[in-house]
Amino acid sequence: MPKLFNRLNVYKCVWLVGLSLFFFASYNFTNWLTLQRQDVPSLFFSWEHSIPLWPWTIVPYWSIDLMYGLAILLTTSWQSLKTLGLRLLTAQVICIICFLLFPLKFYFDRPVLDGFFGLLFDILMGFDKPFNQAPSLHITLLVILWQFYAQYFRGLGRYILHFWCLLIALSVLTTWQHHFFDIPTGLWVGCLCIWLWPDNRLIPSIYRPLNYRWTMIYLSLSLLSLTMAIYLSGWALWLLWLAGALVLVATNYLFFGASGFQKQQNGRFKLAVNLLYLPYFIIMWLNSRIWTIKHQADDLIADDVYLGRIPSTNTLNQHRFTSVVDLCAELPIGHFNGAYTLIPVLDMTPLSSKQCQQSAQIIEQYRQQGKLLVCCALGYSRSATAVIAWLLWTKKADNLQQAINKVKKHRHSIVISNQQQLILANWLANIKDGTKTC
Repeated sequence: MPKLFNRLNVYKCVWLVGLSLFFFASYNFTNWLTLQRQDVPSLFFSWEHSIPLWPWTIVPYWSIDLMYGLAILLTTSWQSLKTLGLRLLTAQVICIICFLLFPLKFYFDRPVLDGFFGLLFDILMGFDKPFNQAPSLHITLLVILWQFYAQYFRGLGRYILHFWCLLIALSVLTTWQHHFFDIPTGLWVGCLCIWLWPDNRLIPSIYRPLNYRWTMIYLSLSLLSLTMAIYLSGWALWLLWLAGALVLVATNYLFFGASGFQKQQNGRFKLAVNLLYLPYFIIMWLNSRIWTIKHQADDLIADDVYLGRIPSTNTLNQHRFTSVVDLCAELPIGHFNGAYTLIPVLDMTPLSSKQCQQSAQIIEQYRQQGKLLVCCALGYSRSATAVIAWLLWTKKADNLQQAINKVKKHRHSIVISNQQQLILANWLANIKDGTKTC
């Protein structure tokens, strides 16, 4: 045990020294290079002239340096150290690339300050320049460190942590170090680093074959959002958030599959993932409600098995479901205390044979315990396929077409693609032949 402990301390020191050297070397290099350029632009809103200069906020601004080093020393395992280190390193790399490609300058001239706070500003200006603006590296690191420290605090301590971190976030404006645009962009990059290096595993693994069609659709929509943000400027810059979210969705269709959404086994998402995908999540939730506005939220198919859209907490309470089988990767379910199983599938993609088998078995297990809801975003395709697989698995339907008709009789709007029907047919043939499907 002492050997492991000492080895971990050595790793901590290596990470701390390595990250510190890379931070100052890369940050100072971008400052120097940008200083050589002429007419570096600024990006700010007219209302930012009203932001006051509060010299005392240089204290919380500086405190992130202490939080940075202390976080590395507080890690308790090699895995937690590696995850934190990779997040901090990724944050630095992404921000430096952005500073080099899209240099920006802070526009306002800060007056000369004296006293203790003035001394802290002088030390800061000794190596910092009014460049390296968006995304704010300060905010990016704050997001990562805030999430890290939150696991160590409970009760009053957590409230103090949140208050101090909010002060740090505010300080980037009230020390006149950053413009407002730098804050949401820094927040997004911080969430991206947490998404890339989640606590439970490293970068999301490739899940299924590439889906070029939907990759291109989402990339095109992202490009459209990006173009509108740049062309319209002003408040239209919020479209950059949507563009970033759509790029991640396209990446999921190309590489990571449903695992790229990182939906948890309780049916919800962590805060960083929610913020990262928020515009897309809002659009998908509205889409699920608009498409089903003239239809029942869920319909009884057979034997207490209901088929429907992703449920809200109110729906779950009203219908008193005892269990839920969820096939939706991109939307959370409401608060639910019953039995819950997540089989995440990307929207507009078919279930695999393995997922058909898994769904059928779990549905049969849960429906014996009481009222069961099988759901996806609309309750028209992914979840309908799962119910069809269950009907075939339990021999409540003699063939595929009969199973489809039985489900369609109770929920008229279901759509089972030709590709999905072929997968179901092959899976059914394997069952009848006694072939192993999983």
